[in-house]
Amino acid sequence: MRGYMFMANFGVRAAVAAALVAAVPAMAAGDDAISDGVIKIGVLNDMSGIYADMAGRGSVIAAEMAAEEFGGAILGKPIVIVSGDHQNKPDIGVTLVNRWIDEEQVDVIADIPTSSVLLAVQEIGRQKNRLVLASTGGSSDFTGQACAPTGIHWTYDTYGLAVGTGLPLADQGPWYFLTADYAFGHALERDTKAAVEAAGGKVLGGVRHPQGTSDFSSFLLQAQGSGARMIGLANAGADSVNAIKQAAEFGLAASGLRLAGLYLHITDIHAIGLETAQGLIMTQAFYWDLNDETRAWSERFFARHGAMPTMGQAGTYSAVRHYLQAVTDAGTDATDAVNAQMRATPVNDMFAKNGHIRPDGRMVHDLYVLEVKAPGESTRPWDYLKLIRTVPGDQAFRPLDQGGCPLVTGVTAG
Repeated sequence: MRGYMFMANFGVRAAVAAALVAAVPAMAAGDDAISDGVIKIGVLNDMSGIYADMAGRGSVIAAEMAAEEFGGAILGKPIVIVSGDHQNKPDIGVTLVNRWIDEEQVDVIADIPTSSVLLAVQEIGRQKNRLVLASTGGSSDFTGQACAPTGIHWTYDTYGLAVGTGLPLADQGPWYFLTADYAFGHALERDTKAAVEAAGGKVLGGVRHPQGTSDFSSFLLQAQGSGARMIGLANAGADSVNAIKQAAEFGLAASGLRLAGLYLHITDIHAIGLETAQGLIMTQAFYWDLNDETRAWSERFFARHGAMPTMGQAGTYSAVRHYLQAVTDAGTDATDAVNAQMRATPVNDMFAKNGHIRPDGRMVHDLYVLEVKAPGESTRPWDYLKLIRTVPGDQAFRPLDQGGCPLVTGVTAG
């Protein structure tokens, strides 16, 4: 674990949010307003494994950048960022987070790729009243049956990926899934299958592979022999990269098979290369080259990390920034007050415009469907994607009344 301290010199929704803020008594600035005299943020992710490129050190840098925007301190108390590697194992993640909270007084947990870890951390947040800001963990169950008053899903989820990538390709099948055998892969296959079938598409089946698979030959051969025309990759990180590269080596495209990379990042395209990745459709919550504001922030990030930010890294920045603004506005880092303030305040930054946090914890914002460029279309480094369409937030995410979240019983869709 590493620590970073930044010192000076550097309708239903509205009603619910207003009620939350009104219910939390204001606190005067002072030693009691900031617990232990420090605002401490824990960035938990995969630092060395298959998801290190899409999260890892880059997410820590993103959180640092958010802290620096506040001068490294709020109410005269320093902002401290700590980071830890959960190694994609729930038991390691749980042990680390319990120690952070019980012994090191960490106030909020951010990032958290690998949905099995994320869902375990969600329970700790619920039990110990700590905010959990999910940026790279993706299972839509986080705001569904497993929702918690302290959990906020920031960047994307498996429902949004299914709407953005699976739904437009529904009629290109029949489909067959290559699915990572853990919570995220299961949720992504489930949500995409539902979207495809709802649009009249057909799913023939699928095969599950272990997380961290290096050889996809047998799985690709099963998909090829299934009679499918569309292979949905319900995996992530190095698993997606390896599957796409090996599919190209086996000449699957020549046999009439197409790949749907259901969860891809800009770093994945960088690793695969445009020659192999061209034409892939991907759904993103953020792309560095969308507009002047995203470009300006991403260039600053690139100067520190040597790679353009993934949507998860940009989401970590946005979530931590919104948290710190809520601490400032509430005048305390007490969980209930900050949680209420975050939910009452629209999200407006380089990541999202007019975003809002629903009662189930889903932060609603636009998603973007992009296509990987052909090599001849790219004009400069990291110029990999072109925008196909924007999915408005109210269409991108699961309706509020359909997720099974106990917190929204009796609340209408929104």
